[in-house]
Amino acid sequence: MDDALEQIDRKVLQLFALVGESVAGATLALLSGDREAAKALADRDEVVDSLYHDIEQLTLEQLTVAGITSPSDLRFLVTVIRMVPDLERNGDLAEHVARRAARGLGTELSARSRGLIERMGEVAIHMWRATTDAYAERQPMAAALVDTLDDEMDDLHVSLTMEVVAGTMPLPVAVELAMVARFYERFGDHAVNLAKRVAVLTPSTTQTAWPT
Repeated sequence: MDDALEQIDRKVLQLFALVGESVAGATLALLSGDREAAKALADRDEVVDSLYHDIEQLTLEQLTVAGITSPSDLRFLVTVIRMVPDLERNGDLAEHVARRAARGLGTELSARSRGLIERMGEVAIHMWRATTDAYAERQPMAAALVDTLDDEMDDLHVSLTMEVVAGTMPLPVAVELAMVARFYERFGDHAVNLAKRVAVLTPSTTQTAWPT
């Protein structure tokens, strides 16, 4: 891998790290009621967006370089250009959770909903670590683990939605909580997409086509 591709690789890993820190911090801020931390996390989404655009620009520049003929380099660049939108979207989802934490949503939750959000946050972090490690180590088998964790995330989403409609919280709180539940569920979906795309980076993978 040449210097330009190594620079892109480092920036992708940095973006993975930023998003992981954001979702972990947003969950903690929501559950602890730390509004100042939540505001800081929400504002940091600008850093995620800027890094996303840097990676996208660098990758597109490399794709237009006529000298790139290596199948592995081309595979890397195409995979990155398809991955970074999911990375950026998960940064946005973490920001959405943080902004609701900044408005004090965490202080109005039922005990059961707090427990479910705590577990959703744990699953999200586990999924993200597995996906990050898969990218860093070019490990295609992570997709199976992330899929399994996503099944749990989907179950938690259903459980939290049932808690929302049970009428245990004021309607405005329930509406906001339903959106938070959806944010975590979508976070899991994007992690699954990323894990599948990582599998393409490894020549030994049994993947026969680009993930759509």
